[in-house]
Parts: sequence; structure tokens; C-alpha cells
Amino acid sequence: MPSRAQTADNPTVLITGSNRGIGFEFTRQYAARGWNVIATCRNPEAADRLKELSGDFPNIIIEKLDVQDHDMIEALAEKYKETPIDVLLNNAGILGGMENQFFGNINYDVWEKVMLTNAIGPLKMAETFMENVVASEHKKIMVVSSTAGSFTHPEIEAGARYFYRASKSAVNMFMRTLSRDIRKRGVIVGMLSPGIVLNDTMREAMKTRELNLDFVPVEESVGGMIKVIDGLTLERSGSYIRYTGTDEPW
Repeated sequence: MPSRAQTADNPTVLITGSNRGIGFEFTRQYAARGWNVIATCRNPEAADRLKELSGDFPNIIIEKLDVQDHDMIEALAEKYKETPIDVLLNNAGILGGMENQFFGNINYDVWEKVMLTNAIGPLKMAETFMENVVASEHKKIMVVSSTAGSFTHPEIEAGARYFYRASKSAVNMFMRTLSRDIRKRGVIVGMLSPGIVLNDTMREAMKTRELNLDFVPVEESVGGMIKVIDGLTLERSGSYIRYTGTDEPW
């Protein structure tokens, strides 16, 4: 159901967690390319930057969505049931607080919320919006993962972040499995590794430990990931790819 300045002639991307960081930059860059952007976040009323951006780009529609809430996901899908979605971009994610995930002090209630957001949420989004994606031209389901989800990346040596790491490993496995299940429908699935971006999640991690890291500007990370999305083919569906275009180790 296109509205405002959205048009069926242009491709459509639905982005979760659009109000800040990587999600906001995805929204900005896709809107600047002329795509129809369905930008979702948990609290649109407080998303001042996103609302300001939508004033500059009338091809952005802001929708309320919490990916932990499956009823909300289904309601949004019902609203857009006639709209092909070329790229379903699962970006929403939470760290869960560094203080909650050191061995000996693990908060299992918070762990459940992290898994619901970072792993189960993207799978539910894919399941619920599948027909929208199949009806589109590009037919892509993407998730923003992390090097934290890799079993072999050197970052694993840093330890801690038990359930954040687990959630990213889980969503990688979910998407890899999904890529096999839906290949026959022509849908392409990919896991994106954005590099180390200085976003709110990383700022939270840095509160509890000193980190000496080489940060990637969010504009560069997102621009690289969009190139990866553009170039991803059915033959490479299920791949785990760094924003630079190289394969990320599992």
C-alpha cells in the first residue's frame, strides 16, 4: 500500500531498527537512492532524527514495530500484504548490557530478550513477510549479524558477551538454514558483517571494558553492505559476508 511519495515503480526495502546507528544510515542511503523505505522502530514518537529524515525524503514511511512482539509483526504484514518487498533488512538488535553477561553474573531473563530480538525476530520477520519478498523483483532477505557470531574470528578471544555472541551465531544458523528451505522460490538470503561501527551497542560495551579497536565509519559500513546486497546472487545465498565484500569466517 504505497503512500506519500512512494511508488510501485521503485523497489522497496523494509528495515527494522531504523531510528539509530546502522539502521538509520541504511534508511538514509536507501532513501537517497530513490527506494521506497518502510522504516520501523519501537518508538517512532521519540525517533526525532528519523522523523526529520522522513521530512527530507517523502519516500520514507515510518512504522511502529517491536520485533519481540509477534502480533505486531503480523499486524504490519497485514497492512502491507499487497506490497512487494525487494529487500527485507533485519537490522534491529540489542546488546543486553555488558554487566549481564559475564560468566558468574549471567542474567538469564535478559538473555531471553536478546535472543528474541537478535535471532528469533529476524526468523519471524522472514516467515511473516515471505510472500511480500517472493512477489518482488529483487527477492532478498538480509540480516545484520556481527563478527561476535563467528566461532573462528579473532574477536572471540576477548571473551564475555555470552548471549550477544550466542544470538548472532543463532541468527546466522537460522538464515543459513532458511536459505536452503526457500532457494526453490528464488529468494536470496545473506548475513552481513558490518565491521566494528561506533554505534550505541559498541558504546555500551566500552563502558565496562577498555577496547582498542579500529572503528569503521557508519557511512562506509552501510555503503559497503548495500553493495553486498546488490551483488548477492542465488548461488551465494546463505553466505556470511563482511561489508568489504569478503567472506566472514564462521
